Amino acid sequence: MLAQEITQAFVLGAGLGTRLRPLTEDLPKPLVPIFNKPLITFALDHLIDIGIRKFIINTHKLPQEFSAVASYRDQQIKFVNEPVLLETGGGIKNIERDLGSAPFITYSGDILTDVDLAPLIEEHFRRGNDVTLGLRQTGLASAIALRDGAIVDISNRYGIPGEFDFANVAVWNMSIFQKIPFAKKISFIPVIGDWIGAGGKIGGAVLDDGKWFNIGSRDEYLEVHRMVLREKWKPAYVKDPDWPQQLAPNAIVDLSAEVRGCSAVGPDARVEAGAILEDTIVWAGAQIASKTHLDSCIVRRRREVEGEHRKIDI
Repeated sequence: MLAQEITQAFVLGAGLGTRLRPLTEDLPKPLVPIFNKPLITFALDHLIDIGIRKFIINTHKLPQEFSAVASYRDQQIKFVNEPVLLETGGGIKNIERDLGSAPFITYSGDILTDVDLAPLIEEHFRRGNDVTLGLRQTGLASAIALRDGAIVDISNRYGIPGEFDFANVAVWNMSIFQKIPFAKKISFIPVIGDWIGAGGKIGGAVLDDGKWFNIGSRDEYLEVHRMVLREKWKPAYVKDPDWPQQLAPNAIVDLSAEVRGCSAVGPDARVEAGAILEDTIVWAGAQIASKTHLDSCIVRRRREVEGEHRKIDI
């Protein structure tokens, strides 16, 4: 139990998922399945595990699809749709009235990680920060400069070289709402940049333990599935004893079909006689015709496929 707790979370679910197209054309990125478990539910599980009891999720594209997680683990979840995307800063400002006066944690709904969040929360309260960003050496970017626990530059605003990337999780005091204009599309990055210059207490906690994935391509999506099986990886916060689930309970797979490697078959999907799936993810309701051979493919919801295909999205 942490000495001081965070009990409310803002989970960002409104992104367009452009890097993962065409997979995100009919399903928001936070809902893409990882062995038949929606990606955003890993974030929810992680946050429930540290004591979060109130959730706000912002949505934009295909907001109705989030009904799939509306009553997840009987949690209190409120969805706030953004008809016009407000970006990260604007999204935070948009939920000001829902959060009261207590600190809150933000968590991107499209990352997959098992990092320990306790050091982030402890650092926030110990230093009395206005904001504490989770940081990581991801190899993707190094825009954040951390010195003695304080973030002194972001995006080279003040000419101080950075060494860390934002790990897409942060703790915020309510003072953030005074810094963001209402109903404006804005990232929190320039807001924090200004705040550093004005003497704000902007801290960082390095979260380099565990796994961290920001799934930005079909190859990365497939690789996460391979890693889960190869390393028998299952975050401690995932309580479902049946995960990872390669075959949904109501999927129909003919006895003569072969499901190999990191393949997964979703709910209501059908794989007919003689079909071979090799490292292939089949989403809910898809139909795989007899004698079809798919290698490293992703079959989207309710699609029908036949023949031989390799490394394509269907």
